[in-house]
Amino acid sequence: MISVSTPLYLKDPAWHSRLTLAILAIILLVPALISTEFKPWVFFEAENLKVTLKFLADFVPPNTKPDFLKLVAIEAWRTIAIATAGMVLALVLAIPLTLLSTRVLSISALTGRMSTFPFVIRQAIRIMLILMRSIPEIVWALVFVRVVGLGPAAGVLAIALTYSGMLGKIYAEILESGSNESSQALLRNGASRLQTFFYAVLPQNSNELTSYTVYRWECAVRSSAVLGFVGAGGLGQQMDNSMKMFNGSEVATILIAFMILVALADWFSAQLRKLIS
Repeated sequence: MISVSTPLYLKDPAWHSRLTLAILAIILLVPALISTEFKPWVFFEAENLKVTLKFLADFVPPNTKPDFLKLVAIEAWRTIAIATAGMVLALVLAIPLTLLSTRVLSISALTGRMSTFPFVIRQAIRIMLILMRSIPEIVWALVFVRVVGLGPAAGVLAIALTYSGMLGKIYAEILESGSNESSQALLRNGASRLQTFFYAVLPQNSNELTSYTVYRWECAVRSSAVLGFVGAGGLGQQMDNSMKMFNGSEVATILIAFMILVALADWFSAQLRKLIS
């Protein structure tokens, strides 16, 4: 039994490493807080509290007029439509790019080392996927608003480009992290890449692929609401209009609708994960 006077480093062998990590975290965090001008005490100053309370008071009560509730319901549906259409287009782009970029379906890699031309093609596709997902969807939305004008089409295209890059990367990692004995056996015996994909690779990884796709759709619902602030339609655009008019009651109603929408998306995605598990 360890006595009370036993030093701490004898009680916990990992004490030194934990202390080192804690000190390192503080050293890294403090400059970050200083550079971002993070000053939480500002919220509790008398003048700022007065402004904050006045701002929050404008939210009460929420706008419950039938005409406005009907408008919010239409925009909520439009938000879901933007996310769903964007995900469908993202899948159309991501699936073929995944099949072309993954090593699992490479016939030349069966000997152990991939041929130069297929290797260059796969690296070029992976670089393209990096470029697509490195630009945030809100930046794409700003670009497409200029091209196709204000409205949901810009949001759909923005989600499609960014999410196709994300899906392509993760799909390729999922396929390459699984077991490849069956796929190699099919390829060695003359099966095509598509046959190998449908009969070996996809069945082994279908649950993980579906789960990640559902999760990304859930994220797309949230993103589509944010894209509305740059004119891409949906609840975000309606909220932007209400905020510009300093109509706090309408903003409160839209926020409640958005929380309900996210909760429903969470519930729906959870049910889908149960079905595929």
